[in-house]
Amino acid sequence: MYTIIVTPRFGDMDMLGHINNTVPVVWFELARNPLIKIFDPKLELAKENFSLIMAHTDYDYLKQLYFQHEVEIRTWISKIGTKSFTVHHEAWQQGRLCVKGNAVVVHYDFVRQKTTPIPEDKKKLLTEHLLEQP
Repeated sequence: MYTIIVTPRFGDMDMLGHINNTVPVVWFELARNPLIKIFDPKLELAKENFSLIMAHTDYDYLKQLYFQHEVEIRTWISKIGTKSFTVHHEAWQQGRLCVKGNAVVVHYDFVRQKTTPIPEDKKKLLTEHLLEQP
């Protein structure tokens, strides 16, 4: 499991005084960077070398997040398939699970415009972060 701590910015708040619902999505994306580095260690992001594309995301907003307190983002792999894997994220603030979500990431050849199997060496690295959802 990967964890990062995010300090909310003043601009992350909405007019109701809590963190806008679009912000945890950005934090979750940031938290996926170590997983992206498994496939592209230098983050060159060239279409000839980069091999991941987002297929699906979903989020459940369980409690409000607030500006005044740091947020812990927990990230792990919940499923590994032949051509895709699922990343699970949770946003915790003051010991409370506030937002959880999933991202299905597909191994993809941008030159040929088609899905491809995840290489076994990459699957092995993903497996190191495989946890069942609570």
